Amino acid sequence: MKAPSFLPLLIFLVLGLSACSSNPSDATINAEQLNDGKTAPVFELMDLEGNTHDLSDYKGQKVYVKFWASWCSICLAGMEELNTLAGEDTDFVVLSIVSPGSNAEKNSESFANWFEGVDNTSNITVLLDEGGTFFDQYGVIGYPTSSYIGSDGVLVKSAPGHFSNEQIKETFNTIQ
Repeated sequence: MKAPSFLPLLIFLVLGLSACSSNPSDATINAEQLNDGKTAPVFELMDLEGNTHDLSDYKGQKVYVKFWASWCSICLAGMEELNTLAGEDTDFVVLSIVSPGSNAEKNSESFANWFEGVDNTSNITVLLDEGGTFFDQYGVIGYPTSSYIGSDGVLVKSAPGHFSNEQIKETFNTIQ
């Protein structure tokens, strides 16, 4: 028995149309997450001038977060370098977070008064994490700690220790 001649055409059309369809949820996921890793814990913290900074304010931008403490000699030795980085025109935002009243840090008022007297810090945005909630969420185990967040909000890397501005820039060159 001879098959109707339109059957090959019908099969071709069905296969062709199915190849043109896509799963929009997969496309959305791939378009939103550009980096490997988990979404960075979202924070909403006040800076020393009383302005609120929400991580979502930086959506679509890479973000460098330096966790530090006023009593950390390595942190203090790197303040001028951090100030330089924060003042440069880079493709990422530079933030720093301290935890008043936690991890042996001064209370907020004492910290703010102390920080006013620290030289070479005019470009540094200091956010206050009262009680250390976000230190815990970011898994900070030592000072300083650097966290690198991609433009998709993914926490790509977090590492303790001091990193030079060149090392920070090189890391961000590998992050989308």
